[in-house]
Amino acid sequence: MTVIDTPVAETNPGVETGPVQTPPLAAVRGRVLRQLWRNPLGMVGAVLLLIVIFVGVFAPLLAPYSPSEVHFSTPFQHPATVGFALGTDDLGRDILSRVLYGTRASLEVGVLSVLCAVLIGVPLGLLAGYWRSLDMILSRVSDVLLAFPFVILAVGFTAINGGGLADAAIALGIAQVPIMMRVVRAETLRLKETDFVLAATTMDVPSWRILGEHILPNSLAPIIVQATVIMPTAVIGEAILSFLGLGIKPPAPSLGIMLSDAQQYLTRTPWPGIFPGVALAIICLGFNLFGDALRDALDPKTRR
Repeated sequence: MTVIDTPVAETNPGVETGPVQTPPLAAVRGRVLRQLWRNPLGMVGAVLLLIVIFVGVFAPLLAPYSPSEVHFSTPFQHPATVGFALGTDDLGRDILSRVLYGTRASLEVGVLSVLCAVLIGVPLGLLAGYWRSLDMILSRVSDVLLAFPFVILAVGFTAINGGGLADAAIALGIAQVPIMMRVVRAETLRLKETDFVLAATTMDVPSWRILGEHILPNSLAPIIVQATVIMPTAVIGEAILSFLGLGIKPPAPSLGIMLSDAQQYLTRTPWPGIFPGVALAIICLGFNLFGDALRDALDPKTRR
C-alpha cells in the first residue's frame, strides 16, 4: 500500500498568525500628525494659517478703527504714523483695519466656496464613479465646464446675480465643482474594485450603504487635500472679482477692492497696494504649504 504524504504548511512558532488588523483611527491620526510635524514647510504653512485665522476671527477686536471710517484730514499717511500703524489711503481710511477686515472677508469666501464645491462635487463624483451610466453624462458636463477658466465662470455667474460676498463665494465654489467631482470620481473607481467593496456587493448590501459607509470614508483624504487647494484659489478669485467690481461691494472691505483703489495712486504712495497684496500672498502661501504637507502625510505613496 502506497502512502501519500500530504504537505503540511510550515509555521513559524515565533510568529503569531491571524487576520491582518486594520490600524485604529487614533494610530492613523497620530501617524499623520507626526508626518506633519516632521515637515518644516508644512509647519510654516500651519503657523501662517493660524495667524490668518486668528486675524480673521478677531478682526473686530484687533482693528483700531472701523474699516469704512473716513479721516479727510489725514489722507495718504505713511506707515508708522501716530494713530495709523500701516498708514491711510486716499480717503484717510486706516489701512490696517481694512486689511484685517479684508482678510476676514477672504476667509469667509474661501470657506463658503469649499463648502459649495464639497456639497455638490462629492455626491456627483460618487455617482459618476459608481454608476457607469451616469458617468458618461456627468463627465461630459464637467468637461464642458473645465474648458472655461474658473475666473470666466465666476465672472459670468456674479455678473448675472449682481455680485456680493455670497454670490462671489457660490460662483467660485461652482467653478471648482468639476475638479472636486473628478477627484472623488477617480477615488470611487479605485475603491470600487477593492475586496471589501466587492464583498459588500456580493452580500447584496444596498448601494447607498456602500457609498456612505465604505467608499466615502476612504475618500476623505483626497477630499481634504483638494479643499486646501480650493481655498487659496477662491481667495485669489474673490480678489479678482472685487478688483473688477463684481465681488464684494464697497464700502465693505475687501483685499481686491483695496488693490483696485490703490492702483491709481501707486506713483504717489505704494503702501495702500502693498499691504493687501502681502496679505493675499500670506494667505495663499499658508494654504499651499500646509496643503502640500497634508497631501504627503495622507498619501502613503509620497511618504518617505
